[in-house]
Amino acid sequence: MNRPLRALIYARYSSDLQSASSTEDQIRVCRRLCEAQGWTVVQTIEDAAISGALHLRPGFQRLQEAARDGVCDVIVAEALDRLSRDREHMAGLYKRLAYHGVKIVTRSEGGIDEIRVSFGGLMSSQFLKQLAQKTRRGLEGRVMAGKSGGGNCYGYRVRRGFAAGGAVITGERDIDDAEAAVVRRIFADYDAGLSARSIAAALNAEGVAPPRSGGKGSGSWGFSTIQGNWRRGTGILNNELYVGVRVWQRQSFVKDPDTGKRQARLNPPEMWVTTEVPELRIMDAALWDRVKTRQAGIRRAMNPAGVNDPPPRGLNVQGGRITCCRGSCAARAAGRDTR
Repeated sequence: MNRPLRALIYARYSSDLQSASSTEDQIRVCRRLCEAQGWTVVQTIEDAAISGALHLRPGFQRLQEAARDGVCDVIVAEALDRLSRDREHMAGLYKRLAYHGVKIVTRSEGGIDEIRVSFGGLMSSQFLKQLAQKTRRGLEGRVMAGKSGGGNCYGYRVRRGFAAGGAVITGERDIDDAEAAVVRRIFADYDAGLSARSIAAALNAEGVAPPRSGGKGSGSWGFSTIQGNWRRGTGILNNELYVGVRVWQRQSFVKDPDTGKRQARLNPPEMWVTTEVPELRIMDAALWDRVKTRQAGIRRAMNPAGVNDPPPRGLNVQGGRITCCRGSCAARAAGRDTR
């Protein structure tokens, strides 16, 4: 007498914004499918808040190990896109499972063969591409309306509450007076000749709370927190929002196909979306320009031939207008502390 097939149920939901009960619902409908087929469920595996475009998911890896070790005869999921939304990863999974004699069955598509893998992978890839385009379009509209298109930065707090019509307020920021005072101090100290390292050391010695980092980092001020990367607009000294200019889409993120990790790439300036938000200005333009001049002078002193420099881009904010400070950026900051 043949024994019933051993089924492994896999469930996944994509982000922290989705309900964790999603996997419970997926497992429930998959169990019903197994019961109807007379299969024995030997294991359930979940991946919580992880994109299906990534293959380095803990549950996804355990699923493949279980198939390799002969734990199951069939993988059951609610739909093919729960297993993967990447064509390459889905095709690779199908090949490996077929090699170990393990079938794939979903509640939505039924038994999975090579044609369904190819078609399903194509549809999932298109879905992710279109979703990214729609998300970017929505964020661009928000930024052009003067709202934030991303996370919060030091010197500001997220505005909470409801609009007049009852809708939740999104994308609005207010100046945090205590943090704004620290920002002005950092710029003033740097303008006075102190180095980013010296400023960070002084802030740490005085116990000034550093920017919140979502549980990551050392929990203290560091050189890079202040100095940052002038090309990418990172670091306290390069944040143009402090002079009332929001720059969005300065960089893009692409996924490394080998590691699955996102890598930042600087976009050309013509792709940047720049919006004036004078209500968020926390320092005067003259101080900003002096700091930019000093930074440029230090870069030139360290790289006199200009081999590693792209065309300079700086901002002067005068009378509500944005102009390039190419002339002032060429000046040297002689006699300053450049450590």
